[in-house]
Amino acid sequence: MKTEEHFIHEKIAIPTACPRTSRLRLLTLLAEHVASANATIVNGRAGTGKTALAADFARHAGRAVAWYKVDAADNNLSVFCGYLAAAIAVQRPKLSADRLLKIADSVDNDRAELLAEALVFQLPEQKSEPLLVVIEDLHLVYDAEWLVPFFSRLLPLLPADIHMLITCRSLPPAPLWRLRSKQMLRVVDESELAFTIDETMVLFASYGLGEEHARVAWRQTSGRAGCISEFAATPGRAGRAIVDSFLALNASRCAFSDT
Repeated sequence: MKTEEHFIHEKIAIPTACPRTSRLRLLTLLAEHVASANATIVNGRAGTGKTALAADFARHAGRAVAWYKVDAADNNLSVFCGYLAAAIAVQRPKLSADRLLKIADSVDNDRAELLAEALVFQLPEQKSEPLLVVIEDLHLVYDAEWLVPFFSRLLPLLPADIHMLITCRSLPPAPLWRLRSKQMLRVVDESELAFTIDETMVLFASYGLGEEHARVAWRQTSGRAGCISEFAATPGRAGRAIVDSFLALNASRCAFSDT
């Protein structure tokens, strides 16, 4: 694990930014997954709204939250374990990161399941509230040799009061994907992350924009979250200008046809 002076505390801080509007459809879906499975994967390319959804759900889940934003440099098992343990210890202070790091330094990557078992052993605490553990951008360490043995062991062993929410730009390796058939893992994919027309209209209304702007933006972007937000933003932004131009062109065509 990195020394204390190199530990990046921002990586285990819960994002403070709120999405402009909450999406009840997806929040309800995630709540159902929490009640029925050990973990949820939110899978989509950049700009599809994964982090915004995870952060919004963290505020509405009614649970304590541990958050860990993964970087590519965290593909070392000790580094990854150190950050994950530090994030969880914010809510489960009896968890000993030092004990886990000693194990991480002593096991080979293909025996990472031993570390997963040690982590799970420390998770239960009396009088602790249910916990949501968010791991953001796990795809950045997909090539790590320890990833499959660690998570293949960790996810099935998670206590009933802990749910793991993982965001990623692609589905994890197949051995983890197969946990879906065992009712341990749920997936929210990119198609589900896309804004519906009703969600788009709610977002645009929050900017004081009408249904016409929302419908044009939804058709132009196929509901992609990042693009929808760009279209809805202040008049100087490119997306909004496209919508304004489109509507102005349509209006001029209608006026010409009426003459």
